[in-house]
Amino acid sequence: MKTIKIIRDWQDDNQTLGKCTVYDENNKPIFSSVSLERGWRGNQKNISCVPLGRYTVLLEYSNRFNKKLWELKNVPNRAECKFHSSNFWFELNGCIALGRSLYDINKDGYNDVTSSKSTINAFHKALGNDTRAELIISDSRFCDC
Repeated sequence: MKTIKIIRDWQDDNQTLGKCTVYDENNKPIFSSVSLERGWRGNQKNISCVPLGRYTVLLEYSNRFNKKLWELKNVPNRAECKFHSSNFWFELNGCIALGRSLYDINKDGYNDVTSSKSTINAFHKALGNDTRAELIISDSRFCDC
């Protein structure tokens, strides 16, 4: 089974930034990107990033997005936390966006992610035909990563 690791390195009330890496079954990195989430707001539904921890992620069909997306399972007090494309923190409702790089696209003082659609496509390609993976979310300030 492949492993997805997100190491967060910056956060405020609105936004959380980090790095996402997918590792194959031999723990070899096969994909890397930047990650974007909402800021920490006490794990409140739709307005907070996902709590640090380990999660199972499953490839499932999303009616809202009309395609298969990777969804986090067993997030405490939450449902429908997914990996999907988005450029701005305020477009996310507790989900995770991936991108190629950070850039303040809309000049609001926050870094946004670039090339999110193509990065999500590359993320799906890295996970291949798998339908299940493990996700580990950690904070660079508090872990030996």
